[in-house]
Amino acid sequence: MLASLSIRNIVLIDKLDLTFDSGLCVLTGETGAGKSILLDSLALALGSRADTGLIRAGEEKGSVVAEFVLPVGHPVFEMLKDLEIEQDEPLILRRVISADGRNRASINDQSISAALLRSVGEALVEIHGQNAERGLLDAKGHRQILDLYGRLGKRLKDVGVKFSKLQDLKNTLSAAEREIEQARVDEEYLRHVVAELEDLAPVEGEEDELAEARSDFMHAEKIADALKDARKYLNDNGGVEGKIRSATRAIERVVEKASGKLDPALESLERAAIEMGEAAMIIDTIGRDLDIDPGGLEHVEERLFALRAAARKHKCEVSGLIATLSDFKSKLAAVEHGDAEVKRLREEVQVARQAFHTAAGELREKRLSSATQMDKAVKAELGPLKLGSAKFETLVQELPEESWSEFGMDKVEFQIATNPGSMPGALIKIASGGELSRFMLALKVVLARSGSAPTLVFDEVDRGVGGATADAVGERLSRLSEELQLLVITHSPQVAAAGAAHWNIFKAGSKTTTTTSVERLSDDARKEEIARMLSGASITKEARAAAQSLIEG
Repeated sequence: MLASLSIRNIVLIDKLDLTFDSGLCVLTGETGAGKSILLDSLALALGSRADTGLIRAGEEKGSVVAEFVLPVGHPVFEMLKDLEIEQDEPLILRRVISADGRNRASINDQSISAALLRSVGEALVEIHGQNAERGLLDAKGHRQILDLYGRLGKRLKDVGVKFSKLQDLKNTLSAAEREIEQARVDEEYLRHVVAELEDLAPVEGEEDELAEARSDFMHAEKIADALKDARKYLNDNGGVEGKIRSATRAIERVVEKASGKLDPALESLERAAIEMGEAAMIIDTIGRDLDIDPGGLEHVEERLFALRAAARKHKCEVSGLIATLSDFKSKLAAVEHGDAEVKRLREEVQVARQAFHTAAGELREKRLSSATQMDKAVKAELGPLKLGSAKFETLVQELPEESWSEFGMDKVEFQIATNPGSMPGALIKIASGGELSRFMLALKVVLARSGSAPTLVFDEVDRGVGGATADAVGERLSRLSEELQLLVITHSPQVAAAGAAHWNIFKAGSKTTTTTSVERLSDDARKEEIARMLSGASITKEARAAAQSLIEG
């Protein structure tokens, strides 16, 4: 249960420390006193969205700390184990929001994300706000309520996985069918392009080789003239190599008489002779290999320009022509072999459809069974809430395939009949505001027994009812509080009188500051508050007597 709540600098609250009891805890106060601030603070500690607008004016940060005492084996302990959080007593949830937009969340002083805090918070407290009954009017939420009651989450997850697989396969099949349809339209063009590119037969790296060859052809004559001049200079007047050999022989005749001083010169001349010989050989080889045939240049340019023209046509680089050919071949293959692929995909879709239908069918059976049990449980709650003649039933209707979803193939809708003999209809058409509040309470009581949250918070669940009906609501809340801790914000004196403990929410302050405060009421103060709720600002002796009568039951 929620053992305590500490609030610092949240809206109109500067400092507030509350301790709570088990059972039915009621909170009352004038309209605008700050009851919603208290709920917003608790929701913040449980992981709701952090809004800097919640910080009290003039303060740098606000914080909320909620302490819980839980029974051994509560599911939240398994969650803490998975999160590797120390499982101390009490369990402390803390949330701090700063004016600069930063916010921190922690459990037992270990930092966690707001999302993880919210997951833990949902297992600890269920908050049913003023508009909870409005949600009952939207049939889109009825399936979720039924699944929650029947604890069908595991089956629902399995159905969701199978639906996702079915949708993926359907999308793949649709894409394959579109591709083959388009390919058939373009088949003649595809065959022409493939034949054209196959005839061209582009080769990896060919463009660079052709560009280099073209350059060689274009400069062949100049290169040939240069080689001719080089040979002439090397060979004229006995040739450079011959002169080097002559110089070498001259030095060799006196080398022994020079005491080694001429050895380096001799070695250099020998190297020069070798290098000159090699240079002459290279010049001769290049000269012989040099192709100055104009037909060769024409052939290279024709091939190079053909490749570049094809690249421009297909809007790619010359180096991308091979990949382009491969892509066109694949599209052509889709035409030639696409029927087999589409057939295979259709078979896979059929298998996936059957798997989904089987799982969704099993989920449907569980929903039908759960609906019967829930209808019976809700019916049992309606009598004590002065709706004994009312009928509540849950319709589970199978949807056509185009309406299947990750939630299965069912439409779930709650229907009621408030008068004997009348046909059940949609809640929005049948129930009055007060009846809707009581139907919501009956559902929440039933759902509470199937949930794990040890604390329920009701914000004006008694709205729109009074007199004997309000008495019945208070009595039902009191009985429910024997199983769970209930925090009930109420304007009903009958509900307030049913509480085991009572807190009053009020505003206080000066001309410059206003604060929201909460105080636990003594027995006398409690009687006085209920009397105020009965009679208004002027509390009469009769109102006090009526308040005492309500408290005594």
